[in-house]
Amino acid sequence: MHTITAISEVAMKPHSDSIVVLLHSSASTAHQWNALAQALKMHFEVHAIDLLGHGERAAWAGPAPMALADEAAPVDALIARRRGRLHLVGHSYGGALALDIARRHPRAVASVVVYEPVLLRALHTDAAGTPELEGFRAAAARVQAAVAAQRVDDAAACFVDFWSGAGSWAHLSASRQAAVASRMASVAHQFDALYAADDPRAALAAQALPTLVLTGACTVPATRCIGELLEAAWPHAAHRRLPALGHMGPLTHAHDVNPVITDFLLRQVDPARPRAALSETTPA
Repeated sequence: MHTITAISEVAMKPHSDSIVVLLHSSASTAHQWNALAQALKMHFEVHAIDLLGHGERAAWAGPAPMALADEAAPVDALIARRRGRLHLVGHSYGGALALDIARRHPRAVASVVVYEPVLLRALHTDAAGTPELEGFRAAAARVQAAVAAQRVDDAAACFVDFWSGAGSWAHLSASRQAAVASRMASVAHQFDALYAADDPRAALAAQALPTLVLTGACTVPATRCIGELLEAAWPHAAHRRLPALGHMGPLTHAHDVNPVITDFLLRQVDPARPRAALSETTPA
């Protein structure tokens, strides 16, 4: 049986493109993908990666602002020691990271699935001055200011309410609030990495890499705008909008999101596989 692990070695599946890397969202951990990993492990070698300062991975301690490449170090190491190509799956910040890895390693990535990747460079380039960009920047500034003032609970409340709706923080259990608050310093570093990242749209458009872009129909304006920008930039990709889902859909509605991801990945290694009937999704 194949182990689902953050970084460790596991036996190879027969197909050369049988490796899936799962990248979670900010303030979560690799465990957010447990159900998806279980669904995939009979077909793929699965690696669920903890981001810096999340789960079992130590926080960023470098002298310079953190970059996406710093987050991607375990994936880069996996690429260096594997012969097969990777399938990348990422949610939110993890989605932005997945796209950056694909941009930097065009020959090592077989496909990408992203759920609402937070591509701030795309927003900055094409939506500068819009309410979508300014709303995101204001929330990020509040989070970073609260972290700098060592008010991590305030930072976490702002972060959760921005992505999940006003009042969402108050409805979390005390243990969940403590877990999210403990990761806010790392989330503040992630904003630095996103602002400094290259816009991957042109490079990935040229690669025409098999890509699935998922957006929740009830998401926040910033990621709705990003989804529209990606649809315009990547006509080669599959774009799907999932009804009734918000930005945290992979956590709140895993039973809706996971079958869409699984079907896409299985069709990458078996092109003859019939497309699953996914009535819960509509074209974006």
